[in-house]
Amino acid sequence: MTASHQVALVAGASRGLGLLVAKELLSRAFDVAVCARDAAELARAREMLSPFGTVRDYVCDVAEADQVEALVRDVERDLGPVDVLITVAGIIQVGSVEGVTVEQFRDAVTTMTMGPVHTALAVLPGMRERGRGRIGTIASVGGLVSVPHLLPYCTAKFGAVGFSEGLAASLSGTGVTATSIDPGLMRTGSHERAYFTGESQNEYAWFAPSASLPVLSMNADRAARSIVDGVLAGRPIVLLGWLPKVAQRVRGIAPGLTIRALGVVNRVLPSASPQQTDLVVGATAKQRLGSRVVNALSTLGSKAAQRNNER
Repeated sequence: MTASHQVALVAGASRGLGLLVAKELLSRAFDVAVCARDAAELARAREMLSPFGTVRDYVCDVAEADQVEALVRDVERDLGPVDVLITVAGIIQVGSVEGVTVEQFRDAVTTMTMGPVHTALAVLPGMRERGRGRIGTIASVGGLVSVPHLLPYCTAKFGAVGFSEGLAASLSGTGVTATSIDPGLMRTGSHERAYFTGESQNEYAWFAPSASLPVLSMNADRAARSIVDGVLAGRPIVLLGWLPKVAQRVRGIAPGLTIRALGVVNRVLPSASPQQTDLVVGATAKQRLGSRVVNALSTLGSKAAQRNNER
């Protein structure tokens, strides 16, 4: 699928991976609509993206179906029918199960499971009528294997994977495709905007380096190119990085052993009491921790945060 004055909608594009996906689509001559909840972040994103092509920004919370329907109407009025949809919107909450609340699960699911449902169902009638279209959902390795201390996130991402893969099968033969994108950790700078609960400084101390070191995390610009390649090609599944590929195979061969191994990992991570449920944003946890070692190990991620509007 190539762009000839075609329109792409990227949901959750004010910063991080979504911003990079929007930039990649602009480089391929798409007119791009970007949406997010924060108007100020969107304005900064628009300024960053405008030199690369036609971009329009819209305030929208993908967790709200009526807002998404209005968004699609506005995009089609301003730019034309949506040919490509990529839903990136997400939130990361890091902490042990003792420090997690029902509200945190609800926030994760409404954003990262229902968000892709709302956006896909809003563009789908028009795509089916035209007999063409591409729908991409950013899921995660956490939607293939439930990672310790990311339980709300993984719960929501499992739902996103199930929806996207089921949608791909349901659309077979229609000219419309659905792609589930399952990346591992990427150096987007998201650790500074993630939320940490329980022993927040200690949670930040392991998560930030993991999301920054080259062996453990993937270059985000390269990930954005691979995402757009896979969605435009209509591939049903895109696995990014070595971790999702290994996780998918190991779980398929030995699911019980995989869960036990993850249980061992969980035991060495910080614990929390049921009273430690407040969410602390990554930048604050970083400041409270004040560790030169962690900051050094997170250097590449912090540079990415600056580039990708994560601050």
